[in-house]
Amino acid sequence: MSSVAVLTQESFNEHRSGLLPEQSRAAAAGPSAGEDEDALPTYKEAFPPLPEKAASPEGTQETVNAWTSKIRPLKSSIITQVFHVPLEERKYKDINQFGEGDQAKVCVDIMHKTGAHLELSLAKDQGLSIMVSGKLDAVMKARKEIVSRLQTQASATVGIPKEHHRFVIGKNGEKLQELELKTATKIQIPRPDDPSNQIKISGTKEGLEKAKHEILLISAEQDKRAVERVNIDKVYHPFITGAYNKLVGDMMQETGARINVPPPSVNKSEIVITGEKEQVALAVAMIKKIYEDKKKNATTIAVEVKKSQHKYVIGPKGNTLQEILDKTGVSVEIPPSDSSSETVILRGEPDRLGQALTEVYAKANSYTVSSVSASSWLHRFIIGKKGQNLAKITQQMPKVHIEFTEGEDKITLEGPTKDVQMVQSQIEAIVTDLVSRMDYAEISVDPKFHRHLIGKGGVNINRIKELHKVTVRIPPDNEKSNLIRIEGDPQGVQEAKKELLELASRMENERTKDLIIEQRFHRAIIGQKGEKIKEVRDKFPEVIINFPDPAQKSDIVQLRGPRTEVEKCSKFMQKIVAEMVENSYSVSVPIFKQFHRNIIGKGGSNIKKIREETNTKIDLPAENSNSEMIVITGKKANCEAARNRILAIQKELANITEIEVSIPSKLHNSLIGSKGRLVRSIMEECGGVHIHFPTEGSGIDKVTIRGPVEEVEKAKQQLLGLAEEKNCFCAQLDNVVEDTMNVDPKHHRYFVARRGQVLRDLADEYGGVLVSFPRTGSQSEKVTLKGAKECVEAAKKRMQEIVEDLDAQVTIECVIPQKFHRSIMGPKGSRIQQITRDHNVQIKFPEREDPQGKEAPIQENGEANGEVKEPVDPNAPKKCDVIVLSGRKERCDAAVEALKALVPVTIEVEVPFELHRYIIGQKGSGIRKMMDEFEVNIQVPAPDQQSDKISITGLAHHLDRAKEGLLERVKELQAEQEDRALRSFKLTITVDPKYHPKIIGRKGAIITNIRTEHDVNIQFPEKNDENQDQITITGYEHKAIAARDAIKAIVDELEEMISEDITLDSRVHARIIGARGKGIRKIMDEFKVDLRFPQSGAADPNLVTVTGRPELVDEAIDHLLNLEEEYMADVVENEAKMAYMRPSGGSAAAMEENRGPSKGFVVREAPWTTGNEKAPDMTSSEDFPSFGAPVTTKTSPWGPKRF
Repeated sequence: MSSVAVLTQESFNEHRSGLLPEQSRAAAAGPSAGEDEDALPTYKEAFPPLPEKAASPEGTQETVNAWTSKIRPLKSSIITQVFHVPLEERKYKDINQFGEGDQAKVCVDIMHKTGAHLELSLAKDQGLSIMVSGKLDAVMKARKEIVSRLQTQASATVGIPKEHHRFVIGKNGEKLQELELKTATKIQIPRPDDPSNQIKISGTKEGLEKAKHEILLISAEQDKRAVERVNIDKVYHPFITGAYNKLVGDMMQETGARINVPPPSVNKSEIVITGEKEQVALAVAMIKKIYEDKKKNATTIAVEVKKSQHKYVIGPKGNTLQEILDKTGVSVEIPPSDSSSETVILRGEPDRLGQALTEVYAKANSYTVSSVSASSWLHRFIIGKKGQNLAKITQQMPKVHIEFTEGEDKITLEGPTKDVQMVQSQIEAIVTDLVSRMDYAEISVDPKFHRHLIGKGGVNINRIKELHKVTVRIPPDNEKSNLIRIEGDPQGVQEAKKELLELASRMENERTKDLIIEQRFHRAIIGQKGEKIKEVRDKFPEVIINFPDPAQKSDIVQLRGPRTEVEKCSKFMQKIVAEMVENSYSVSVPIFKQFHRNIIGKGGSNIKKIREETNTKIDLPAENSNSEMIVITGKKANCEAARNRILAIQKELANITEIEVSIPSKLHNSLIGSKGRLVRSIMEECGGVHIHFPTEGSGIDKVTIRGPVEEVEKAKQQLLGLAEEKNCFCAQLDNVVEDTMNVDPKHHRYFVARRGQVLRDLADEYGGVLVSFPRTGSQSEKVTLKGAKECVEAAKKRMQEIVEDLDAQVTIECVIPQKFHRSIMGPKGSRIQQITRDHNVQIKFPEREDPQGKEAPIQENGEANGEVKEPVDPNAPKKCDVIVLSGRKERCDAAVEALKALVPVTIEVEVPFELHRYIIGQKGSGIRKMMDEFEVNIQVPAPDQQSDKISITGLAHHLDRAKEGLLERVKELQAEQEDRALRSFKLTITVDPKYHPKIIGRKGAIITNIRTEHDVNIQFPEKNDENQDQITITGYEHKAIAARDAIKAIVDELEEMISEDITLDSRVHARIIGARGKGIRKIMDEFKVDLRFPQSGAADPNLVTVTGRPELVDEAIDHLLNLEEEYMADVVENEAKMAYMRPSGGSAAAMEENRGPSKGFVVREAPWTTGNEKAPDMTSSEDFPSFGAPVTTKTSPWGPKRF
């Protein structure tokens, strides 16, 4: 946020009033009192200008400040590119399926793969335009995918020299990838071992040309370059490269050529120089000169240096060798690390070899290797927690490398001799200290007990560690080791060892036992918040009791601990479970809902008393529940007592009777019905009667009925009636017989096919007769029937009829072209199933012919495998066209006729080509609707055929209806076309542009009204249109003429209007306009005129223009003049009051009088002193507003400002 300080006359006075007397006098004296004019600030210093947008002229430097700091514009990371695929290059040309099919799937796949967004459109020439949006790399990848998958591919080859291929590939193949993305092609470069120099390119024609051009450019660029290979003995390479590659770097800089010297690790003597021919020649000359010079002057000496010291001579990354070369100019040759040789060769000028030899020995002896004996178990104590102990040593001696080898009882030190000796003494002191105060022990414990030693969450092992101040290492499960290591204080180690061994021996004596306890008792045994199980655990502290997770639905409770304790705990828990089982007997008592409150009693007194006296748990249903059952839980005898007491309460309260009916127990289940359906229907029908059957398996025949007397009697009659029916049925069951019949095995499949559907139908039709066929493959004819005697006889007769039908079956063939088979079958085979049912035949369709199947090889001799091949009858039907029907002959013939009636027929209908797209509809909706409605397939010819024929394919009785529907649609479309032609009538009228806003009206109200009333479209000219006075009307001819007349009427009325200017004092303008223009709108609406007030800065601020009809203009002017007279009286009165008001701060005014007239704030080189600009008026309250005194602001034609 920025702030601006405004210097006003009053604030300046206030500033002056705060000065000291001497300062005030000096200020009052002005420049004449000795103040030099040069001390005055310049206008630019007092008011620094804002920076201009234009760049500073050349040779001048912009001042760097907050104004001139440049902000870099942000560029969008999203780009959009459009690709065009011509029709002849499109891979998918099915125009009828645009937006569907494979092309759409490919586009969706490309979007998923690349993250770019694709939009497809079809041009007039049937070319494909694809707009791709996204990040640059995503767009380029999408483009490559589009070209390869949506565009037909061409291929070409380009030949360039074999040695240029690597420049096309680039480093790590980057250049090749960039080239493929840029040209959207696939470029295949022959392998290095392939002698061919031909590069294969595949892609679009445009991409092929681009890729070919780019490859030829790369090759042409390489043709300009020269490559020279110079063989120099490997031993002289260091002299050519120089120390730290300085010499070769200087040569490259001087010549401009690139010099590639193989590194010391590569056993090559060839130096490669590349660049311009002149540059290469110069570099080769320089290299050969160095080589000849060194070959001539250099000598060698060989010295023996221990193999272990070679690495110190080499130094890190060979830096020591480079250092010796830099200091002495001598090259030191070290034998390879895999060689056993200890001979080091020094090569160089004879006078420098001595110095180099001294350096080699100094470097070799500067480092030493030593070791400290320390048991491996002490290593981690020496290292310390997170390496703290070792860090102290390495910080003091950073050049010493300390190595701990796992499993070895020593520590290796490597570094400068003095430093190694110091580190060795420190580590030896640490080892001595640790050995004196620490010990270790190893014990053997079976791995299966390790996790028990650790305890849950490590509680056991952590307790031992903290108690004895030791470290215990238990091997992980994957090691399968039984050794546990204890390290620490000697006494603590022994105590921890003793305790661990005791735990292990105790565990070996442990036993695990599984108790089977029903899961429903688990929560009761555990108790609320585990209180009950806590009591058990406290009683048997050495036993661990594990309950299964409730989600596992397991009944196994595991006990683990000492053998005797586990047995005691097991018996105790079994006793608890037995008590729970005894107390879990449950009985449900049906009690009428209205008596529940009486059973509960006041404040629950009755139910509480029953519970206490019978020692049972009694649960009543919720008030909002429809259930009438009260559930009693406890011991059996107690439950019965509680039940009798509750029933007694109900008997006292209502006229309830209870009777017992004797019904054989074997009928009870059938009377109750599935899920109690039958008995529940009797209870509901008899108005709330309760029927209680004895427990299943008890053998008791008595059934209790309780309820109102009349309803109980009614229920009794119904129950006895139902029992009699069931008894008769059971008697029939007792009449079950078993019979057999012979059925030829060839017909067995018919009966058992489709999961035995025929047998199920027989059982349903003949009273549940059970028919058993022999096992498949037994070849037995014997079929067993079991059921009621009459039912068995009827089923046997029906099966014989079926067998006779099967014996009389014939098989005939019906030839129908395969292309119609799917249509004949119908949706999900519904049509063929209907024919099978109606005619009782079997229908088998052939396998579909493979269109891509290979033709059988032609035998020239007419023989195949020694057999003469019979000539194929060209008129014989194809196998894929033959439908086989099985059944009685007359039924098969009828089924064939039914099949042939389902063969679709095709007819053609003449429809003008220009109407085809309207028949298809948006995204094919129109044609799909017609096909669904008439159950036919309608095929519209492709646009490029320009055909008027539309094909309709379907069943014969559907075609006529479809044809009528299509022709009806054509009539509708033709009528719409005619209507569209009538509606497209255009009319142009000429209207002066100055009247256009009036015709449009406020927010388009007038023109919208004309458009709506006459149902036309009215178009006004655009801003840059040549004919600015032309208005176009489109619609029905008579309506367009009516709209034209309406516009002319408005124009005529506008032409009759006049404009008059009047003078109104600008001080009253705001009052006339009113708040938010409310006043001026009221006047304009009342007098039907238009008022225009002057803009700010107008030549005459008092001039107001009134436009309208002559008589209305006069009335409006009179009204405005009256308002002016009225408002001016208020203005004059306010100005008179202001004359008597003074700004606050009398002391400042007094000092102003003493000080005399002020010149104000003075600056030098102001614009008004050097140019034609006018100086600001310091007395103007508009240019310099005051915070203290009221200011008469310029009035706005829209009323006073609101803050």
